[in-house]
Amino acid sequence: AVCFDARHRSADFATATCEVLAAAGVRSHLLPGPLPTPVLAFAVRHLGAAAGVMVTASHNPPTDNGYKVYDGTGRQIVAPTDAAIAAAMADIGRVSSVPRTGPDDPDIVRLDDGIVRAYVSGAAALGLVPDARRVKVAYTAMHGVGAATLRRVFAEAGFAPLIDVVEQVDPDPDFPTVPFPNPEEPGALDLGIGLAAAAEADVLLANDPDADRLGVGVPDPAGGSPTTAAGWRALRGDEIGVVLAQHLLDHGGVARGSVFATTIVSSTLLQKMATAAGVPYVETLTGFKWITRAPGEGQSLAFGYEEALGYCVGDLVHDKDGITAALVFAEAVAALAERGRTVLDVLDDLARRHGVHLTGQWSARVAGADGMAELEVAMAALRVAPPAALAGRPVTSVDDLLDGDPSRGLAPSDVLTLHVDGGRVVIRPSGTEPKLKCYIEVVEPVAGDADLAAARTRAATALEALTQAAASATGLA
Repeated sequence: AVCFDARHRSADFATATCEVLAAAGVRSHLLPGPLPTPVLAFAVRHLGAAAGVMVTASHNPPTDNGYKVYDGTGRQIVAPTDAAIAAAMADIGRVSSVPRTGPDDPDIVRLDDGIVRAYVSGAAALGLVPDARRVKVAYTAMHGVGAATLRRVFAEAGFAPLIDVVEQVDPDPDFPTVPFPNPEEPGALDLGIGLAAAAEADVLLANDPDADRLGVGVPDPAGGSPTTAAGWRALRGDEIGVVLAQHLLDHGGVARGSVFATTIVSSTLLQKMATAAGVPYVETLTGFKWITRAPGEGQSLAFGYEEALGYCVGDLVHDKDGITAALVFAEAVAALAERGRTVLDVLDDLARRHGVHLTGQWSARVAGADGMAELEVAMAALRVAPPAALAGRPVTSVDDLLDGDPSRGLAPSDVLTLHVDGGRVVIRPSGTEPKLKCYIEVVEPVAGDADLAAARTRAATALEALTQAAASATGLA
C-alpha cells in the first residue's frame, strides 16, 4: 500500500515507488489523493498488504521530504528490517538505473474513496459517550492534509461542523504561516488560539501536516478571559495523554487484557494512573514502532502515547493517529462540560491524587558535517563522568541503555537517564534531527487542596533549575 501527502512532489515519488514495485512483480495499491498517515497505517491491515509506504516529511520544514515504512501489521518497521532496507539502498549506484514500469501498469491498483470511507467509519465508532457531542471545536490542519478526513470523522460521529483556521486549512507544502509546521513549536498555535478565543470555542484541536499528531489548546482562566488569546494555553503532550487516559478509564474504554503504554521520556504519571486502576502498564523506547508493540501475548493496546503529541486510542490503527485522538479528546471535553467540569479540573484531580508531574524539554541543535560526531562526544562524556548533582539535587542513579535493558524489554539505545530526588533527566540524540534532547520531569507532592497552587509553583521553579542544570551538563548549552 502506497500513500502520499501534500509535500512537494510527494505524489510523483509515490507513483515512482509503485512503478519500481511493479517492475519487480509486486502489486501495489496507490491510495487516492493526498491523505493522512493514519489512513495508510489503517489501509495496510484493511487490504491485507505486506507493507506500506507513506511519502511524507510530517511536521518538518518545507525543504524536507521523506517516507515512513510499515510492515504487514500496520506498524512502523524495526530492526532488522530497517537495516536491510538501508543496505539495499546503499547497493544502488544510480537511481536512474532502478527498473520502473509506466504508471498504467496493471500491477498498480489505484484505489477509490472506499478505503477512506472504511477508515472514517472505524474512527467515528471509537467514541465512548455518543451523547456527549455538544462542543464547539476550533481546528487547524497546519497546512496539511488532515482537514477533509477529520471533518468526515467528526460528522459521522455526530459532532457539529468544525471552525477552521482558514489560513491553515488547505494543504500547502510551503507552510506560509509557520516556520515549523509542528504544533509543539512555540507560536505554531497562535492563529488557532486567536480563532478559538474569538469564536468562543470550547477547545482548539491541531494536527500536524500528515495528521498523525494532535495538539490541543484550552481556555485557562488564570491567563484572562477566554474571549482573548491570553485566556488560553496549549497543553503539553503529557497533559493531553493523561486526559485521554482518564477519559478511557472513566467511560469503559479499557477492556480486560489491554494495556496502557508510553515511553521512557514521557511523564511517569501514566504509570501511577494505570497502577491505581489495575491496568497493565508498559514502558518503551521512544517511537510508536515500540509503543504499538508493547502488548504481550494475548494482550491489546487500550491506549498508548508519547510526549511529542502522538496518541493511539484502541486497535483501529497500529500507529499514532491525530484524527482519532482529536475525536476522543473532543468527546472528553463535551462529557466534562455536561458535568460542569473542564480538562484543567481533570489535571488538578490527578495532581491531588498523584502529585504535580511537570515536564519540559531542552535541546541543542548542531550543524555542519561534524554535527553528529559532536553529539557522540557529548554522550560519551556524560557516560564517563555523569554529574554528581543537578540543581543541588544529588544524582541517585544513572540508567544507561546503550546495551539495552532485557529486564524491561528495552532494546539497545543511545539513552542516559539521570535520577534525582523528585525528578529525572533523560538525555538522548534525536533519531530524526541533528539534536541532543533532554527530557526533564519534576514530581512535587500535594498536601491537600490548599497546597495545589503552591505545589505547582514549586514544581515550575524546580523544573526551570533542573533544565538549566541539565543543559549545562551536556556541554552544549
